[in-house]
Amino acid sequence: MADYKQVNGIALAYMGDAIYEVYIRKHLLDEGMTKPTRLHHRATHYVSAKAQAMLIKKMEEQELLTQEEQEYFRRGRNAKSYTSAKNTSVVTYRISTGFEALFGYLYLSGQTKRLDELAAWCIKTVEAEGK
Repeated sequence: MADYKQVNGIALAYMGDAIYEVYIRKHLLDEGMTKPTRLHHRATHYVSAKAQAMLIKKMEEQELLTQEEQEYFRRGRNAKSYTSAKNTSVVTYRISTGFEALFGYLYLSGQTKRLDELAAWCIKTVEAEGK
């Protein structure tokens, strides 16, 4: 496995995007959703750049992240990306890249319990925002 300390922010985000998506997909299946169109539509409420930026803002407000987690978020947020935002502002896109880098860092560093905690918090927070 790659040494997470040496992995750049974009690569961490690449991994974190997949990891967070797995948590969301499992949650939706656990909720009893099985139709692909419905699954995809609901998943976007959790995995969009806007949703991820909102989650980071709330994490910061609640001081949920450790100093090291904040550093990995910033590493992803500040990384030079060669792709551009499609349906959101550049700032929101960069913040969501930081969110994904955080999840990539936690996964690659083997912090599965912390991943479980943050993913559950994210799911609960997105659902509370949607009501």
